[in-house]
Amino acid sequence: MAIRRNGVALKGNIETNHNLPPSYVSRNILLRTTLDLYANVMHCQSLPGVRTRHKDIDIIIIRENTEGEYSSLEHESVPGVVESLKIVTRARSLRIAEYAFRMAREKGRSSVTAVHKANIMKLADGLFLECCKEVASGYPDIAFDSMIVDNTTMQLVSKPQQFDVMVMPNLYGNVVSNVCAGLVGGPGLIPGANYGEDYAVFETGTRNTGKSIANCNTANPTAMLLASCLLLDHLKLHGYASMIRRAVISTITETQLHTADLGGQGSTSDVVKFIMSTIQSTGPLTQSI
Repeated sequence: MAIRRNGVALKGNIETNHNLPPSYVSRNILLRTTLDLYANVMHCQSLPGVRTRHKDIDIIIIRENTEGEYSSLEHESVPGVVESLKIVTRARSLRIAEYAFRMAREKGRSSVTAVHKANIMKLADGLFLECCKEVASGYPDIAFDSMIVDNTTMQLVSKPQQFDVMVMPNLYGNVVSNVCAGLVGGPGLIPGANYGEDYAVFETGTRNTGKSIANCNTANPTAMLLASCLLLDHLKLHGYASMIRRAVISTITETQLHTADLGGQGSTSDVVKFIMSTIQSTGPLTQSI
């Protein structure tokens, strides 16, 4: 109700208990489907000052957020035999493909790669791939390629620089986004956004709960702070977004004040306090917002 009223939200991680009965629907899925937050967007980019195996990564991942294996349509037909339905529709596949190509053009990107398993799931993923090809024909200025999901994961860990914008169904998006986050430093760094026609919800990119480090003051606050910046940009408060983003990035890259996930010894509160002091030292915001 609050999101419907405000149009936007900054969302923390919600754990889905695997021991609950099958009739229980994940609150995360319920939120995305009820508000039709059909596009999950995650920008994985190498950050100076964060040591990783690969450099110069700059990938935008666009994931269909409302159907596929995440439709929560499962039943036990007879004892010991479970059927799980994967739903793929032409309308939603065209919609996410159009979103990906439109974003690629707006961001000045040169290529879009569709990730699929159409060699095995010829009807379901075949439909998704067909829709991507159809939309690609309307964007002659943007190169289009497709890649099978298992090869995609191998290519990501061997040569991630080859990817620009990637579009994929729901389940593959979950896998690929986690791989990409790991390539650039981990889940504590990357923000995520969920966009629909009417609403937008911002959160950490990989949706890991971080339950094991709750109340330890060791979590990396970067991802959530950058998600907040995405929210401010969405509200056209670009001045505030830029001010916070600059302070966050400079803290990571210039001061080397890192939390444990990046090999440092800084606490969550240490990092947040330093970011706040950096913002305060820049003086009042003067640019038009």
